[in-house]
Amino acid sequence: MNKILIASVDWVDTRFPLTKLWNEHLAQYYAPRNFNFWYYFGSLALLALVLQIATGIFLAVNYKPDAALAFASVEYIMRDVEFGWLIRYLHSTGASFFFIVIYLHMFRALMYGSYRKPRELLWIIGMFIYVCLMAESFLGYLLPWGQMSYWGAQVIISLFAALPIIGEDLAVWIRGDFVIADATLNRFFIYHVVLVPIILLALAAVHIIALHEVGSNNPDGIEIKKNKDPKTGIPIDGIPFHPYYSVKDIVGVSVFLIFFSAIVFYAPEFGGYFLEYNNFFPADPMKTPEHIAPLWYFTPFYAILRAVPDKLMGVAAMGGAIVVLFFLPWLDRSPVKSIRYKGLIFKFALFLFVIAFFGLCYLGMQAPTPMGTLLAQIFSVIYFAFFLLMPWYSKIDKTKPVPERVTH
Repeated sequence: MNKILIASVDWVDTRFPLTKLWNEHLAQYYAPRNFNFWYYFGSLALLALVLQIATGIFLAVNYKPDAALAFASVEYIMRDVEFGWLIRYLHSTGASFFFIVIYLHMFRALMYGSYRKPRELLWIIGMFIYVCLMAESFLGYLLPWGQMSYWGAQVIISLFAALPIIGEDLAVWIRGDFVIADATLNRFFIYHVVLVPIILLALAAVHIIALHEVGSNNPDGIEIKKNKDPKTGIPIDGIPFHPYYSVKDIVGVSVFLIFFSAIVFYAPEFGGYFLEYNNFFPADPMKTPEHIAPLWYFTPFYAILRAVPDKLMGVAAMGGAIVVLFFLPWLDRSPVKSIRYKGLIFKFALFLFVIAFFGLCYLGMQAPTPMGTLLAQIFSVIYFAFFLLMPWYSKIDKTKPVPERVTH
């Protein structure tokens, strides 16, 4: 049996670099030995992507991308397709968990400086993944053809109309019609199930390749490739990803699935944060819901949009809140990477940023009020100040000496 297996692997290796890929990206890829639980979220993001694609395929085979049939087809999936309710809840809950994992993954990069040299391109690729994920979620948001799907898409598409010169024509091109209608649903369905997932998969592959080229960062921000064994050329502070971290990631996956399953089976709507109450009613262009708000993972940027009185400037601020993230590797001028060795100024700035982000997230879910608008404006200023003032405060911040070897 072993001889047959070896012969089969050799046959494949002469035609495809299977063993080489296994060694380069798992068995002989050396990662820092001091990873902590913050390093679970990269592999969990990949798991969430696979889960969304798998459940999306099963949903797509029973879904009707037709304005007259879309809502009924979702009800058919929920009520008549065997285990259709489970697949739909796996997909809807998976979308929110995907963003939870991505936000935690990005926060870890902020803490430990995973965007710093030589990982600038790795961060930029990751940001493109984030933007594509937002586009994928927005496109899928319309497909249930419920009230909040319809009116949420109406609000977001109308933002493009605020752009000077090309705005109106761009909005018509996105909709495929002068109003959100069957043409909009059809093109959003195709983009959601074909175009954007292909781009996401390609970017995820490029992200992993780039990561394994420059090596993983660690909580100390020390480059383990600079300290290698002179005989073997293996990093002294590195251990093979497989089996050490592949087994460790299984623990993370197990904990993730426990929480994920609890939501899917006991609270799939999660109080209206994962599946909104108004989306259980079919889309009605003649009846506007009292309060229109996107799902929670868009609400920080939605709150920034509403905090600015002028519509065009609000759109610019909302876009700028995402664009500024791309420049993070060049904004941080600190001589150290990790928060472990940065001073109180950075730690306080990061604390304020987290408070502002959660504050914007909450305010974006609420109906606008004068006090809410004022708070959103304050939080928006803190959000942008964290990035735009970083070249100054990261440079004057007092830092601690970084050890030559990784710590535990």
